[in-house]
Amino acid sequence: MAQNWQAMMNAIGMDRQAAHEDYERARRTFHRLLDGASKEELVRTTHGTKWTNEQLLWHMLFGYLVVLRLLVLARVFGRLPRSASRVFARALDAATVPFDWVNYVGPRGAVKFYGPQRMGAAFDRVIDSLHRHLISETDARLARGMHCPVRWDPFFKDFMTLADIYRYPTQHFDFHRRQLTLHDGD
Repeated sequence: MAQNWQAMMNAIGMDRQAAHEDYERARRTFHRLLDGASKEELVRTTHGTKWTNEQLLWHMLFGYLVVLRLLVLARVFGRLPRSASRVFARALDAATVPFDWVNYVGPRGAVKFYGPQRMGAAFDRVIDSLHRHLISETDARLARGMHCPVRWDPFFKDFMTLADIYRYPTQHFDFHRRQLTLHDGD
């Protein structure tokens, strides 16, 4: 898939090109981190979180997985009056405390199921899926969007277009990358 999207980029605008390149950079970084980490490094705590490196890596993967669901929501809400997504976002913001708890506990359990090998394969699948989705988007669809729960993530804006949502997971990835305590040659 990596070569296919490059060939199609000539017909797609620069913002899309940058997003595709960011996805591939994140893929390379994610695999380098996973492949280079010892078991001891994976269970080491991170900077500024209560997670281990392995748990934070899963959370970084989860940021990309969430985008697949956000894209569906944004396509639906993008066809409705903006007030519909505003009400939805406010309801989600009101549920920030339980969201934060699930967001914290989720990676602790997920790494027991996934492990590094499954995480790498899942990362590849989600990146390939995002490439395919982004290639198929029209400019009109990329301009549609929805209100988002700004209390859930520092990279959520009050209103995000589909184009913003496509860029979100790499912002999230890069932020958390700096919190890892893995040595990866950077």
